[in-house]
This record gives sequence, C-alpha cells and structure tokens, in this order.
Amino acid sequence: MIDEQTEKPRSSFWKELPILLGVAILVAVLVRAFVLQTFFIPSPSMENTLKIDDRVLVNKLVYDFRSPHRGEVIVFKAPTEWSGNPDGEDFIKRVIGVGGDHVVCCDRTGGQERLVINGKPIDEPFIFPGNKPADQDFDVTVPKGRLWVMGDHREASGDSLEHWQQSGEDINVATIPEGEVVGRAFTIFWPVSRATWLSVPEQFAGIPNP
Repeated sequence: MIDEQTEKPRSSFWKELPILLGVAILVAVLVRAFVLQTFFIPSPSMENTLKIDDRVLVNKLVYDFRSPHRGEVIVFKAPTEWSGNPDGEDFIKRVIGVGGDHVVCCDRTGGQERLVINGKPIDEPFIFPGNKPADQDFDVTVPKGRLWVMGDHREASGDSLEHWQQSGEDINVATIPEGEVVGRAFTIFWPVSRATWLSVPEQFAGIPNP
C-alpha cells in the first residue's frame, strides 16, 4: 500500500505536466499579444535615454484606456514613408505633441533654444549632449488623433521633424496616428546595470491644453 500511494502522485504529476506547460505557454502568448512585450533598441535615435541593445518593456494595454501623453516614450508601427518597409517596422520615440498641440521651434530667450508647446517653453535635459532641440525652425499644429514624436538624439533621429522637412511640410506625413501606437515603454530591464523606469520628465508638467 505504501508503494502504491507514493507512486500515484508521481504518475499524476507527469500526466499533468504537459497540461501545465501548455497553459504556461498560452498565458505567455496572451501576455505578449495583449499586455506586455519586450523590444530591443537597434539605433542611437533615443540616446542617451536609450542606448543600442538596451531592452525595454512595453505596456500594450495602457492606450486601450487613454491616449498617449506628452513626454512618454512609445513604440509604434512606422508609416511606410518613414521606414521604407512595406511590411511595417517598429519605431521608438518620445511624444512631444498630441492632437491639437501647437509646437514651435524655438524660443531663444536668454540665448537658450527651447521648444515651445502651446505657448510654454520647455527645457529638455534628456536630449543628447550637444544637440539642439531642432536643426531648423518650425511651427506646426498637431492634427487631432495624431502625435508629433521626436528622438532624444535629435541629430540621429528619423522623426516627425525630419519627415516634416522631407514631405514639404505635410503635417500628416510628419505625424503618426494614435491607432498605430503599440504601447508605452516604461522600463529598461536589460542590461541590469542600466535598469530604470522611463518616467515622464517633469518638464512636461504644466503644459497648457491647446
């Protein structure tokens, strides 16, 4: 009797193991598809906030309940005009302007160049050292339901400003639709030495609505 009692749980475990593995795989697939996904950084366009080969974790659920906010780092499906890839490609940038925002470059009060959003100049300590906020003056109003995005390494980023310039100042080509946003990058998790939260810089607080 003792041998039979000890053997039965072992047999039951091995029978249930494939089911447990299947459930675990299904949960992982569902989480990746609808909740969280990892992305690696392939380019210097967001330096030094994000460096090449950093791994970030992206919340894919948050924008089902609200629109992206200024200052958030987002992953989105780049338009073909941006990537040149008809199969689609994921880009990562920072949201500078949301629908209705008036974004201008540049305020030069005190000899310092700053972007102006809805009349409020903002400091951007997160941009790559030595970069200007933009390489040329611009004055745009972001269409409703679209986003003006820029890389933190402004001189190495294919972003809204670059495509505004290349398209002959077509604001629809220069901005991305909210519906193409995959999710919000909220933490660097690898390498461990660079692990940190990707919070919204305090400089974006207090920007008035358009």
